[in-house]
Amino acid sequence: MVVDPNVYSGPPAEERHPNEMAVYAFLDELGVPYQRCDHDYANTMEDCKAVEQVLGAPICKNLLLTNRKQTDFYLLMMPGDKPFKTRDVTAQLGCARLSFADAGHMEELLHTTPGSVSALELLFDTDHRVQLVIDRPLARAEFVSAHPGWSTSTL
Repeated sequence: MVVDPNVYSGPPAEERHPNEMAVYAFLDELGVPYQRCDHDYANTMEDCKAVEQVLGAPICKNLLLTNRKQTDFYLLMMPGDKPFKTRDVTAQLGCARLSFADAGHMEELLHTTPGSVSALELLFDTDHRVQLVIDRPLARAEFVSAHPGWSTSTL
């Protein structure tokens, strides 16, 4: 995977996917500073190792989960090197057995695709159907990383 060794502040100069540009506009409107690293499409934690080196911050896992009836949705953010254990998360949330949401739900709820989901896409969840769940160690981290709508950049 090719990773641009430069770190940028602010949105890219060139136009990109509208959802990605909407994330930058949202962060800028809120006055949230961020650093950006551009790279080839990265949809696995292994791909993200090189991005971690450039940004100097660990990449987190973002998992869109749903209950058995597919009526409740959770976006779980957890450290990238931590194994995901469905049984543990299901028990902690006190819900029916969780599984991974499908690509259709990612598109419908967060306007994104598998490998690109992050908390930044919650801005597209205008019906507030997705609950954000952050693993405690990640919540205590100085920085949190995320793809801005498409996994060819990481903030």
